[in-house]
Amino acid sequence: MDTLDLLLHPVRLRITHAMSGGRTCSAVELCAVLHDVPKSTVYRHVGLLAEGGVLEVAGEQRVRGAVERRYRLRRDRMAITPEAGASMSLDDHRRGFAAAMAVLLAEFNAYLDRPGAAPFADSVGYRQGVYWLSPDELAEMIDELRHSFASRAGNGPAPGRRPHLMSPIFFPAEEPVSCEEHPDGRGGADGQAHTEGQAK
Repeated sequence: MDTLDLLLHPVRLRITHAMSGGRTCSAVELCAVLHDVPKSTVYRHVGLLAEGGVLEVAGEQRVRGAVERRYRLRRDRMAITPEAGASMSLDDHRRGFAAAMAVLLAEFNAYLDRPGAAPFADSVGYRQGVYWLSPDELAEMIDELRHSFASRAGNGPAPGRRPHLMSPIFFPAEEPVSCEEHPDGRGGADGQAHTEGQAK
């Protein structure tokens, strides 16, 4: 199973999220984190990630006569290469997007189910917006966002820090060919370019 197939699965994606920040986890600990997933399923997908080289053994210890392995992520195996991305079929993209959305729903529901969940206080947001961009403007915006994310990507666990799940999504929207276009470039009667879905 190649990296593309390994990562385009909701349970395996959630396992990699749980192990971010350089953390090491045993399968038992991952079962406690992904409490809504059957234990046998978690064990199976941990095994697949280890066989595929996405996880590596960080240590072993004996627990009640059995050997318990602790795993950590191999960051060099977490990325889908540009070549693999370019070769993805439309069905691959459908499957990958569906896996990503399943992960977001599962993680968000798990957050809401935790004691003390407070979306407003936690700055929870789920905005959607449409931006009219040329190819150069889109590339520039993506580069700016990548730079912003990369500047925090090396952060590890520390006092006062907690993990936050972010999922930027870009794809061309359908251009409204029948809508009247205003002279200033705004479309529609009120000129609104996006709708908000923010918890704040």
